[in-house]
Amino acid sequence: MRAAVIVFPGSNCDRDAAVALTKIVGRAPAMIWHRDTELPKLDLIVVPGGFSYGDYLRSGAMAARSPVMREVIKRAEAGVAVLGICNGFQILTEAGLLPGALMRNAALKFICRPVHLRVETTATAFTRRYKKGQVVTFPIAHGEGNYFAAPEVMKRLEGEDRVAFRYTSPDGRIDPAHNPNGSLGAIAGILNERRNVLGLMPHPERASDPLLGFGGTGAAMFEGLIEAVAA
Repeated sequence: MRAAVIVFPGSNCDRDAAVALTKIVGRAPAMIWHRDTELPKLDLIVVPGGFSYGDYLRSGAMAARSPVMREVIKRAEAGVAVLGICNGFQILTEAGLLPGALMRNAALKFICRPVHLRVETTATAFTRRYKKGQVVTFPIAHGEGNYFAAPEVMKRLEGEDRVAFRYTSPDGRIDPAHNPNGSLGAIAGILNERRNVLGLMPHPERASDPLLGFGGTGAAMFEGLIEAVAA
C-alpha cells in the first residue's frame, strides 16, 4: 500500500502516523509538506492530528486552504482513501470533504485520555477488520472534538450508515457520562458518501502497537486498508 502523511505547520502527530504506517505497511509513507501541489500515486492519504497553524481562526480552517489540500480533495473525489485524525478530522470538515463541524468540547477543557468506541459499521475499508458493535479503546487529545451538524445532516448520516464510531461505556452503551466532548449522537467518526473518507477524533495510530496499550486495536484500521488495496 502506497501511503502519504500530510504535514502542516503545527502538525505534531505526523510522525506518530508515519511510525504506525511503517510498521504495519512495511515501508515508510511519503511525508508531504503542505505547500506541495503534486502528490505521487497513492492508496491512502493521512491528514494527521496536531495544531495546524496554531489552531488560529478555527481549528483546521487555515490548513484546509493550504495548497496541498486541493490535490487531496481531487484524490478523495477519485476514490483514494483519506483518513483525517483529530485535527485532520477538523481539516476535512473545513475543506468540505465531510459534513458538520467540530466545536469546543462541552466542558471547555482540553481532554487527553483513553476512550471507548463502538464500531458502528464495517461497510468501509477503514473498519472491515473490526466487528460491528465491537468496542475498542483509543486515546483522545483535543479541545475541539464536539461534533455538530444540522438535523438533516444527522438524519442523513444515520440513514446512510455513515457513522463509523461512537463514544460509549466500556460495555458499549451510549451514555452521556462516556461522551467526552458532548458530540451529537456520541459521534466519534464519520464517513463521506462514497465511504472512502473517514474523519475520526480519537487516535488509531497511537493504539496500533500493543506496547502502547489499548490492545493494539488501532492496527486493524490500517490492516483493513491494506486488504482493500490488495483485493
